[in-house]
Amino acid sequence: MLVKVKSCALLGLDAFEVEVEVDSSRGLPGQTIVGLPDAAVKESRDRIKAAIVNSGFEYPSNYFTINLAPADTKKVGPMYDLPIAIGMLASVEKVKPDSLNGNVIFGELSLDGGVRPVAGALPICISMKERGFKKVMVPRENAHEAGVVEGLEIIPVETISQAMKYLNGEERIEPAKTDIKALFESKDDLGLDFSEVKGQSHAKRALEIAAAGGHNILMVGPPGSGKTMLAKRIPSILPPLSIDEALEVTKIYSVMGLLNSKATLITKRPFRSPHHTTSDIGIVGGGRMPRPGEISLAHMGVLFLDEFPEFERSVLEVLRQPIEDGMVTISRALASVTYPAQFMLIAAMNPCPCGNFMDSVKQCTCAPSKVGNYWAHLSTPILDRIDLHVEVPRLKQNEITNQKLGEPSGVIRERVASARRLQLKRFKGTKIYSNSLMTPKHIREVCELESDAEELLKSAIFQLKLSARAYDRILKVARTIADLEGEESIKARHIAEATQYRSLDRGGRL
Repeated sequence: MLVKVKSCALLGLDAFEVEVEVDSSRGLPGQTIVGLPDAAVKESRDRIKAAIVNSGFEYPSNYFTINLAPADTKKVGPMYDLPIAIGMLASVEKVKPDSLNGNVIFGELSLDGGVRPVAGALPICISMKERGFKKVMVPRENAHEAGVVEGLEIIPVETISQAMKYLNGEERIEPAKTDIKALFESKDDLGLDFSEVKGQSHAKRALEIAAAGGHNILMVGPPGSGKTMLAKRIPSILPPLSIDEALEVTKIYSVMGLLNSKATLITKRPFRSPHHTTSDIGIVGGGRMPRPGEISLAHMGVLFLDEFPEFERSVLEVLRQPIEDGMVTISRALASVTYPAQFMLIAAMNPCPCGNFMDSVKQCTCAPSKVGNYWAHLSTPILDRIDLHVEVPRLKQNEITNQKLGEPSGVIRERVASARRLQLKRFKGTKIYSNSLMTPKHIREVCELESDAEELLKSAIFQLKLSARAYDRILKVARTIADLEGEESIKARHIAEATQYRSLDRGGRL
């Protein structure tokens, strides 16, 4: 008897329909799986047999031919265990074949008959809804994640036995639903606070501008000056995620299997801080079946690269295109996948290998050639793509001992959120949500310069020998500074402040 079960397969952040065709015939007991299965799918034969037997059922003594269609696409992972098992039982009439109509089924089986969670449940359910399906059977542990998708009936199951009883009409399972609004309305703990940072008013101002416009920033200063402390507090001043943004971020974490029952939906902007020994594949993503890297996990949030020059040159260079495009395309023999990667790059570094170059307290012990080689590790194209270059000097004695708290993150966040609202209103109907994403066309339309501001910018271009990209970056930052002040046009003071953050364009170090 031939039975067909609807299942699915992941490709990047999208899923496509897979039809599990199970044909049972007389002959020696056994099964063959075709349709480009990988090793994990082929191993399902032993898992399924043990799961059926240990659930108290007799394993069918038939020969099964199982086809995963379309047959020209690689099937990866253990998510086909449950649909194959249900298909086998339906083909010998232990499950009503008619009950399979309209159901999408996926899940991994354990040897005792339990249904284990799989990665990517959220993007799978979103894609299945878009394809017109109304009901999806998922592992119980994926239910809260899948329940985020409205308009789709999510049937959570814990065991293969429970799945069979539901399909045969012997047990009713309450569909899973997740209240998205309740997740967003929960108390928003900002975590680390800017009020704890002593001094560094110049760096704080630069970080506020970066957060308001989604700009990239490089902090340079001696060890202990507070670069890492400042970077870790940036999420506390960023505006909250919208529901659409949260779903987009959560899809990436779902594909990586980083969600659990407590983290159903990512409601806070990500903060990723990979170690400087991370490979280029770890940063941008990759593998035989391409998976997201750190830049995609930082989507809509912050990618913090501490000890910036210590990263391999190849790692820094692969950041160039994602910074410009806001996405990364990974091509392999089996597939070509595009992942979103719109992140704020926050980089921190010492001014030299020993960290004391141009320090007013400690003497630098590095040879000039060593300092030059240290800075040469950062190419001009990568520095060109960083909007703000900021010096973070050593704290003075009175600043260290001062017990007075600085401005809290909540106050800064209000100003940042106000500036972002202006930008969202300005770019309504486009995919641009911050000034950093403006194209040259948008820069011409919204960066209106007053006459004295235009003259100042022309002078800066000549004096600093700015590239065309640096020119655009200055205009974007100036637009953000004007937004923080609620100004419609860009004034000379906005250009002056934006220009001072291009220190490395002067042809040397800070």
